[in-house]
Amino acid sequence: MELNGKVAVVTGACGGIGRSIVQALATSGVRLALVDREAASLAALCAELPVEAEGFAMDLADPQAVQAGASSILQRFGTVDILVNNAGILSPDKLDAVTLQHWHALMAVNLDAALLLSQAFVPGMKAKSWGRLVNISSYAWKSGGLTAGTAYSVSKTALVGLTFSLARELAGSGITANAVAPAYVVSPMILDQLTPEALERQRKAIPVGRLCQPEEVAHAVSFLVSPLAGFITGEVIDMNGGMEFG
Repeated sequence: MELNGKVAVVTGACGGIGRSIVQALATSGVRLALVDREAASLAALCAELPVEAEGFAMDLADPQAVQAGASSILQRFGTVDILVNNAGILSPDKLDAVTLQHWHALMAVNLDAALLLSQAFVPGMKAKSWGRLVNISSYAWKSGGLTAGTAYSVSKTALVGLTFSLARELAGSGITANAVAPAYVVSPMILDQLTPEALERQRKAIPVGRLCQPEEVAHAVSFLVSPLAGFITGEVIDMNGGMEFG
């Protein structure tokens, strides 16, 4: 899809969804800057890929670390064409259990990091009149959270709001901003949070009768970052298996 040689940043690259996104982009010849917490995991992932790739270990909860990491990426690659804000923290804590400290920590990763990285890379996209921003939200943004907690649901709703705002602001600059909102993806983040009984209840509640596969999320991201999607901006791709329409 004419992405060969472009530079993509993917956060949460070593997770279930992130790894699938990285692998999908690699098949298009994209040069990859991969962001996650552990340098060893990033190095192992980079070694598996058939394209130029480098890992950048950073704590996305630390604004200074995010800004320093973004500078390192620009120093290494010179430019960024595609930003996929995939990293996130899942929490089941409902209203009574949420502390302000936990709220701020979750927002820092799920929302603030997306803002800071967009601020770092959008100027370069504007200079070339081409760029793609994709934020990985969640079905929780429109459902209020089923098994997800209060802070998580709010963070993913705010991430959609950020997507809409960037889409409006950047539409005339050749830059698109979209979100993908999956429900219950087969990934460690989901499987580790839910008991087998809860997982089965959720599976039965999904009309298609199964959970989303990470490769399906990656396929949606691959389309949104392609030149073929240049007229699509400010959209949320719902991937909820028929649980809700519209």
